[in-house]
Amino acid sequence: MRLTHGGAVWLMVVVTLMWATAGVVTRHLAQAHSFEITFWRSLFTMLALLVILPLWRGRAVFAQLRSGGRELWISGVCWAVMFTAFMVALTLASTASVLVTMALGPLLTALAARIFIGHRLPARTWAAIVVAGLGIGWMYGTQLMQGGGGGAGGSLLGTLVALCVPLAGATNWTVVQHAHAKGHDIDLVPAVLIGAVLSALLTLPFALPFQASAPDLGLLAFLGVFQLAIPCVLSVLCAQVLKAPEVALLALLEVIFGIALAWLGAGEEPAASVLTGGALVIGALGFNELLALRGRRATVVDNALPGAH
Repeated sequence: MRLTHGGAVWLMVVVTLMWATAGVVTRHLAQAHSFEITFWRSLFTMLALLVILPLWRGRAVFAQLRSGGRELWISGVCWAVMFTAFMVALTLASTASVLVTMALGPLLTALAARIFIGHRLPARTWAAIVVAGLGIGWMYGTQLMQGGGGGAGGSLLGTLVALCVPLAGATNWTVVQHAHAKGHDIDLVPAVLIGAVLSALLTLPFALPFQASAPDLGLLAFLGVFQLAIPCVLSVLCAQVLKAPEVALLALLEVIFGIALAWLGAGEEPAASVLTGGALVIGALGFNELLALRGRRATVVDNALPGAH
């Protein structure tokens, strides 16, 4: 059964809320350390997908791992970087710093598409990139002047690690778009599975010796299944109905939900510099995507007029 547009919007809201639980859940871990946290979440994600994917797509989905080609595996590596960097960053910096940095993803993707594929960017997107850059510069610069220490603002190292997430995301989508232009579409669902497997394998040596308690493993299983595996599958369903600007706009809710949950559920109050920089980033991205969505709707109306070409 295909989702209605309204159903896809509400489902995407639920997806962003599920994604946003990472920060608050991580703050309640008692003994697991950074790479161990990443390992267990990736392992539980892999196990969940090994159950979900055959039920959803049939066993043929595993054949795509062999026949997907180089681009599929590059996409999988990008997912592995995103899975790993995100969780490591959460152990080094505040939830707000990490989520604001990740919000740069759509703008970095647009910039990468301009540089490597030659996509022309409208003036509004260039303006959004500049404003968002100022916001991130303010957030990072304030942390640098404060010595990159911990606290509510989080460490500079953590936000730099978090920057790997939108960079890997931009690389991922550029590879996907380039493959599509050559007539070779990449199925992102098996790519996510590859990413989970690679992330678990890469972090295993650094995760030893295991220190996670039984309650920690329960929380990490929640992250792997309900914070990552299930919402990733649901987001694919939403993307089949919603336009790219709509998905990008709704995905911004993860930043708002994530900061709010960490604040309410773990007492992690965001620093003023993060809120200021975050407002610039979210405002720039939201304004850009709203204009993109309005432009698409105007084009649809124009094309529907008699004599329109």
